[in-house]
Amino acid sequence: MSNQDLEHQACEACGVSAEMGFIIKENDDVAEVQIFANGKTALLAELNNYLALAKEVNANFKHETNEITEDSQQLTARIEFECSAEKLIFELRSRSIAK
Repeated sequence: MSNQDLEHQACEACGVSAEMGFIIKENDDVAEVQIFANGKTALLAELNNYLALAKEVNANFKHETNEITEDSQQLTARIEFECSAEKLIFELRSRSIAK
């Protein structure tokens, strides 16, 4: 059996077949994070957890957030990495932060 025959067969353990190009897409380097908390202080504290994690993945990340007020209950942050793999690593590791 050649490698080409094996390339598109489903995994016997999980019944899934995928190529890395479907998991890590070129130029897919922006992670969007939704944070819910009561008030600006709590939102920013939670955001700092995500930014600290992003810094562990790559210190050269960039981020932007929607404008929040003192009584806001939701914050949306967009965190841009230098490559798609860093975004994927961040998303996997940030699961431990999300409650």
